[in-house]
Amino acid sequence: MLPYKPTLKPFARKLRSNMTNAEIILWSRLRRKQIMGVQFYRQKPIAGYVADFYCASCSLVIELDGDSHYQDDAQEYDRVRDELMRSMGLSILRFTNQDVEQNLDAVLLKIIENLKSP
Repeated sequence: MLPYKPTLKPFARKLRSNMTNAEIILWSRLRRKQIMGVQFYRQKPIAGYVADFYCASCSLVIELDGDSHYQDDAQEYDRVRDELMRSMGLSILRFTNQDVEQNLDAVLLKIIENLKSP
């Protein structure tokens, strides 16, 4: 089991009930083991962060980035976060909200490719 801060659980629950449009779209395709029979979780606390989507069996984190992720301080925050998660043996896929909203098939294909790779 991955470490997490228990104080993040209420925050994660709040995020689950206030998902972005892109998160709703992607979740509709990830939930209920629709892709290759693997279980995904949404808004999963990991270490000191909350991952948008997480697949435990594949050690895969999926992050959706909105406009705020392109500011300098946010990019540094994401870099540190990704580095920590990679040090825990996790792979990270990042997509923009626009990718999900306008090219969902390509996003799903990339996810499937990462689920298949060892």
